[in-house]
Amino acid sequence: MVYSGFALIIRHVMRKTYRHFIFLLLAAVVLTGCGINTIPALDEEVNAAWSQVQNQYKRRADLIPNLVETVKGYAKQEKEVLIQVVEARSRVAQMQVPKDIINNPGALQQFQRNQDALSSALSRLLVVVERYPDLKSNQNFLALQSQLEGTENRIAVARRDYIEAVKRYNTELRTIPGRWYAALLYPDAKVKANFSQPESVQEAPPVKF
Repeated sequence: MVYSGFALIIRHVMRKTYRHFIFLLLAAVVLTGCGINTIPALDEEVNAAWSQVQNQYKRRADLIPNLVETVKGYAKQEKEVLIQVVEARSRVAQMQVPKDIINNPGALQQFQRNQDALSSALSRLLVVVERYPDLKSNQNFLALQSQLEGTENRIAVARRDYIEAVKRYNTELRTIPGRWYAALLYPDAKVKANFSQPESVQEAPPVKF
């Protein structure tokens, strides 16, 4: 009798445990369907978008030395403009980009200022090129022109995608139920820094001739 009663108690406890397990499992499924994984998913989107921004800016920086040398061969007298491009590129190259830059508004603003200054310097250089027909027909310059044009377009797309990814992520953190999930499950999730995207740099510098 004692054994039988004990067995009944064990079965009762097991049934309750099983019901609790099923309840927790169903709750997890419901929460997953309601977006419990949205925050980390959006965080990964932001990181991927930022990587593309960095890749495209690096690609542009890598093109500039050859561009400057090619222009210099035909337009040495445009020394001031060439120096502006070289100095702007140097500031970009020397900037120590912190690993947490997308969580650091001040660092991102400095990054943007340096890149925008380089964009402006390149625009001035490309205007100067109009004065030199021989340079505009140089095959090396034409190849660099094509690569630069493609890179500027990719930069514009990468920045746009990053801005949109950050917007989605920040909106999720600031609205319900995202705010609840962040408070309960992702306490380290913080609003990301974004480009201010001033009107003057919303479009890529013109590089067609």
